[in-house]
Amino acid sequence: MASQVLVAANRGPLSYALTADGGLSARRGGGGLVSGLSAALARQPGALWICAALSEADREAVRRGVSEPGVRMLDIDPAVYDDAYNGIANSVLWFTHHHLYDSPRTPVFDAAFRRKWDSYVAYNRAFAEALAEEAGPGAAVLVQDYHLALVPGQLRELRPDLRIGHFTHTPWASPDVLRMLPDAVRGELVRGMLGADRLGFHTREWADNFTAGAELDEATAAALGGVEVTAYPLGVDADELRALAHRPEVDDKLAGLRAEVGDRKTIVRVDRTELSKNILRGLLAYRELLTTRPEWRGRVVHLASAYPSRQDLAVYRAYTESVAELAAEINAEFGTADWQPVLVSVQDDFARSLAAYRMADVALVNPVRDGMNLVAKEIPVVSEAGCVLVLSSGAGAYAELREDAVTVNPYDVTATAEALHAALSMPEGERAERTKRLAAAAVALPPATWFTAQLEDLHP
Repeated sequence: MASQVLVAANRGPLSYALTADGGLSARRGGGGLVSGLSAALARQPGALWICAALSEADREAVRRGVSEPGVRMLDIDPAVYDDAYNGIANSVLWFTHHHLYDSPRTPVFDAAFRRKWDSYVAYNRAFAEALAEEAGPGAAVLVQDYHLALVPGQLRELRPDLRIGHFTHTPWASPDVLRMLPDAVRGELVRGMLGADRLGFHTREWADNFTAGAELDEATAAALGGVEVTAYPLGVDADELRALAHRPEVDDKLAGLRAEVGDRKTIVRVDRTELSKNILRGLLAYRELLTTRPEWRGRVVHLASAYPSRQDLAVYRAYTESVAELAAEINAEFGTADWQPVLVSVQDDFARSLAAYRMADVALVNPVRDGMNLVAKEIPVVSEAGCVLVLSSGAGAYAELREDAVTVNPYDVTATAEALHAALSMPEGERAERTKRLAAAAVALPPATWFTAQLEDLHP
């Protein structure tokens, strides 16, 4: 049966595991976006989510014809997938859009890059062909993220009758950085995006960056006129998040953290060890706070959840090691018999993160450049005593939250240390009022509403 609403994303709403007897068990994915999209699609009869098989168990499920209602997994050759996902999406497009290149050394666009780019084209083509096959006449298709930037153009060639939207969950590179890509690749990337009827970004700034990049070439500039480029600032589902934050297992984690922290104030950050998250400068700012404001020694604990990310890439492994080493140095320099200044967690422990959210006095969110950074919205929603948000201008959430946050330049360690001092010193009344306004802004466009708005805008 053909579908009238389809979503395409690298990651799907479920994954499979092989059982001891050789069977397959399905597990639903977590996270606000997956939950929100799943909830929105559940209200669309016959809706379909197309995703890649990410594990050997997923691929085995495809081979056996095992499927869940409303989901189709694509068994893409693992070598092609690795080239597309790790070689291009995460090693080229992610670095381009987050402005993370060490330009004297990277990027290098050689024959190996072009081979991987061919895989990226093939990976996108697999999604476009599946969407073309599954979509009913005039169906709405919502393509997700930089992994699938070529799908709109490829799908438009196959099915010109469809209404196609694409949403990018990262920033979009400024024109100067976009120019670093080989001309032919840059043109192919932008033309792929321009196959959509509507392009969505978290912020107006990222949307404007796309428009400026498309205007670099006459051909793409001409095509830009037929495409709506819009900002949809993703928020959080307050009811769901608060329910998750008050489960018994979170209460247990909270009790454990309070036993460790005592009556000290807390500075909380929760991030993957992404290069864009700026964890190292955050730790340096905390060390400078303890150096220049000795009154905080013994009176504050930095709860830093830094979950290892993309450890199959050497640069990420090195960054993760640097985070652990710097935290250890701070503890060695300032720690006492009854006070550990930094408590680092490297486990992907969502219950512990929610417990830290609840007890946060200060939330530190200081990315150099980020698509949205939902942590900046999540912490004020579940904070129990109110928290002060220290927020960098590089966060996607900056435009919405800056009036009630203590804002910083993400590169300025000294200014960030002073911001932490101001946040820790803020009177309780002001902190509570700021938290209330931050929480209200955070829930303005929760995932299901965010998705529905894009879907409705595809059928004006």
